Amino acid sequence: MIGSESSLERIAAALERLVPPPLPDTDWAAHPAYVWLGNHARPVPVLEAPQLALMQGIDAQKAAVVGNVLRLAAGSAAHDMLLWGARGMGKSALLRAAIAEAQAQHPGNIALVQATPDSGLATLFGALRGQNRRFLVFLDDLGFDAADTEGARKLRSWLEGGVEARPANVRLAVTSNRRAIVERHLSEQDDPINPRDAVDDRLALADRFGLSLGFHACPQDDYLAIIAGYAAHYGLDWDQGEALEWSKRRGARSGRVAWQFVTELAGRAGRSL
Repeated sequence: MIGSESSLERIAAALERLVPPPLPDTDWAAHPAYVWLGNHARPVPVLEAPQLALMQGIDAQKAAVVGNVLRLAAGSAAHDMLLWGARGMGKSALLRAAIAEAQAQHPGNIALVQATPDSGLATLFGALRGQNRRFLVFLDDLGFDAADTEGARKLRSWLEGGVEARPANVRLAVTSNRRAIVERHLSEQDDPINPRDAVDDRLALADRFGLSLGFHACPQDDYLAIIAGYAAHYGLDWDQGEALEWSKRRGARSGRVAWQFVTELAGRAGRSL
């Protein structure tokens, strides 16, 4: 009998080791940002964001995003946001910078939560509902292929109308290279049975965002102005011809390419950024 009890104890101990430890509770009031991992959040103790004054060439978009985030932080009515358009034009950086500005003006009132559509947003919304704080849930570089109708419909439901819609203290911010978010094809126009229905269904997701802002390829003057602003801020010498050659070699002009050129200048000068 003693031997049998010892065996049972060993089995019970082995089973306990197989059970993962309980997940830590998230303190949703303690940090400026979080990364949602599906069933719990990883806190981000320091939110890295560029200075708003250094973000050039997107003045209208900057004013709209910052104003909307400040409203949310203050507890006023605020929109869900879709930032769409050219790669490297500062969509994600602007959201982080806007949150940092709102946290400076309204300390403790708002936090950024980065998530993905397949990471259990309904569970996240349940965790955030009732918190005495506002949250901007950030879905970066979002895009659904044409076959993924379930993912797009879920997001539409979360934005408004569904039983699991995001709570009142939460707003969504989505960045995407496509305005419609859902992949579209020219074949939509070839559908012999009311092709407009197919187009409208794909645009319906984008229409759920109260604030939709386009970010377009950077003109040469804006590209150079971005570099000039960074160079002045960091005390770096630069040459306009070299800056243009840098963009030509990369086949693009954008805020990201401008920052990469500034990083190159700082590296050559033995400076950190």
